[in-house]
Amino acid sequence: MYDVIIIGGGAAGLFAAVHFGRFGKKTAVIEKNKLLGKKLLITGKGRCNVTNNCDVETVLKNIPTNPRFMYSALNGFTPEDTINFFEWAGVPLKTERGNRVFPQSDKSSDIVSALEKECREVDVEFITDKAEKLIIENKCIKGIKCSENTYYGEKVVVASGGKSYPRTGSTGDGYQLAKQAGHSVTKTNGSLVPIVTVEKEPSEMMGLSLRNVTLSVLKDGKAKPLYKEQGEMLFTHFGVSGPLVLSASSHISDINDGVYKLVIDLKPALSDEQLDKRIQRDFLDAKNRDYQNSLGKLLPAKMIPTIIKLSGIEGERKVNQITREERLKLVSLIKNYTLTIDKFRPVDEAIITSGGVQVKEINPKTMESKLVKGLYFIGEVLDVDAYTGGFNLQIAFATAFASAND
Repeated sequence: MYDVIIIGGGAAGLFAAVHFGRFGKKTAVIEKNKLLGKKLLITGKGRCNVTNNCDVETVLKNIPTNPRFMYSALNGFTPEDTINFFEWAGVPLKTERGNRVFPQSDKSSDIVSALEKECREVDVEFITDKAEKLIIENKCIKGIKCSENTYYGEKVVVASGGKSYPRTGSTGDGYQLAKQAGHSVTKTNGSLVPIVTVEKEPSEMMGLSLRNVTLSVLKDGKAKPLYKEQGEMLFTHFGVSGPLVLSASSHISDINDGVYKLVIDLKPALSDEQLDKRIQRDFLDAKNRDYQNSLGKLLPAKMIPTIIKLSGIEGERKVNQITREERLKLVSLIKNYTLTIDKFRPVDEAIITSGGVQVKEINPKTMESKLVKGLYFIGEVLDVDAYTGGFNLQIAFATAFASAND
């Protein structure tokens, strides 16, 4: 018999366990993996972007799905609180570009170890078992039936994650538990996920990383971009990835609902006119060279063959033979390099899951179910997701703290 049973030993589950334990609650964490924090270990390419060093308003602006639901929880546990928690727990942190916060060691294992250590200091019990069925009587939670045993508790907190990175244990178990309790689960799919393009040029530029470019997502029939941001992206063997692309993917709710295009402005700091003048200067310096040898100051070497092909100007043409019309076409191409989205990469390559337990059925101040007393949902299992930059882990920590603070 426990005061609190937490399903899932990931970021949200461990963080909730620490705080329930600190409040004197006899707490158990049930995790089907023998290793705790498996997904946490691979976040941020193994460096763990724990939060974003910003104010609450900025976090809310980076949550495209149900941000209002998060208002109370984020004000109750801010990014500053997250930073203070981990530094107090013995993990020195640093803030990098985009206000992303990482351990100074660049080791996600330090974050997992700190959470595990804090749990053990407040006598949290770890149980390796697989949750199968909630025990509910008279709309009150009584416990959880697992593969090996049945565990009883006054509170059950579902922190089992979504469906992304299923090899880490995020296989959608929490959605089934929610449905058992009568909760609605919105459509789930991968979010913050790489994109496969119709065009094959990205594979020819595989490994090329672009910095300080602007990426827009356009949908046929819509004049305004669904997403537009400046930052970094990467060409891959299947299409595109990197921070800009991952964030862009979260703005496409249904990949099959129309035709979506990615438009890349390779020189966002220059207007069309300024870029044209820049190209004219470069061409003047290289007037007797072949066109294919004149773009080295303007574009990355790996990209030049693709731009030459798409510009329609023969690579062997002398620069002084290129017409104004052809030059302006080149300007337009560099400012509007367009790729057509084919599909998302599989959900097991997605960073997070979009969709989840319907937040209208959850108390935003405590994360308690409005349908079953003593049942809580925290972290990625909820229908709340954010862009890259530490915002999703901040959601996990804030919802975890809210549940323990009830």
